[in-house]
Amino acid sequence: MTRSVLAELDAVLAIARIGSFRAAALDLGISTTALSNSIGKLEQRLGIRLFNRTTRSVSLTDAGRTFVERVGPAVTDIRDAMQAAQSLQEVPTGTLRINAFATAAREVMEPLILSFLQRYPQVHIDLVTEGRIVDIVAAGFDLGLRPADLVPADMIAVPLGLKRSNAVVASPEFLRTHGTPNVPADLYRFRCIRARLPNNALFRWKLERDGEALQIDVQGSITLDESSLVRIAARNGIGLGYVMEADVRDDIAAGRLVRVLEDWTPSLAPLALYYPGRKNPPAAFTAFIQAAREFARG
Repeated sequence: MTRSVLAELDAVLAIARIGSFRAAALDLGISTTALSNSIGKLEQRLGIRLFNRTTRSVSLTDAGRTFVERVGPAVTDIRDAMQAAQSLQEVPTGTLRINAFATAAREVMEPLILSFLQRYPQVHIDLVTEGRIVDIVAAGFDLGLRPADLVPADMIAVPLGLKRSNAVVASPEFLRTHGTPNVPADLYRFRCIRARLPNNALFRWKLERDGEALQIDVQGSITLDESSLVRIAARNGIGLGYVMEADVRDDIAAGRLVRVLEDWTPSLAPLALYYPGRKNPPAAFTAFIQAAREFARG
C-alpha cells in the first residue's frame, strides 16, 4: 500500500468519523481543497461515490458505509503494525496528540511538556485545548489531560499529583476602593468579571465550605470566555475574578492580585493523564508516560 493510498483512506475515515470536510481537514492538518481532491481521486479509482455532499452536510452513501466498515479495522491493523515497529526504536520519534482543558495544559506546559520535548527533540507534540470533554479515541488523540474525577472509567489514568483550587482575586486598588468580600453573599454588591462556558452558558461561581456548597450568579460590566482574559481584567481593577489558582499564583506572590474568600475555595481533584489500553505503543508514547510518572513523583 502506497503512502498516498493510506492517506486517502485516512481521509475517508476522518470525514466519516467527524461528519464534516472542513473539520476533517483541520484534524488531518491539510486544506479542505486537498482533502476534497483526495476523496475525488479515490472515488474515481473505485468507481463509486463514497459521500453525499451538499453545501450544508455530508453523509456516507450506502456503498461508502460498507467501504468504511471494511476498511476501518484494516487501517487500524496497519497503524498498530507501524506503531509496533516504531516501538523498537531506541530514540522516540513521531507525533503525540494530546487533548486537554486549557487551564490543565498551562499547569503542565513547562514542567512536563516542554521538559519532555527538550529531552526528546525528535518527538512532535500536537496539543489541542478546549473546554468541552471529548472522546479521545473517536477524536484521534493519544492522550487526554483532565481532572481525575472526569477521566472515563474505561481509561488508564496517570495521576499527576498537582494541588489545584479555584481562586477569587482582585487588584489591590480595587479592594482599597470597594472593600473586601468576607462571605459569598457579599459578592452580590461587588462588580465581578463574568465568565461564559463553551456551551455559551454563563458560569456561576462555585464556592464551598464545611459541606455548604453555593453557586453565585455574579454581576459585572464585562463577560469573558477565557481565563487569561479574566486575569488581565482583574489586574486592571475591573472587578473580582474567579480563576484557577495556578493561573494567578505568580500575580498573587508579586502583589499584583489579592486572593479573597480563600476558605470558600477548597482543593479540587488533581490532574491526570489518561489513555486507552493499547498494544505495542510507540516509543514516544511510552517515553511520555514515563516522563509523566517521574513528574508526578516530583
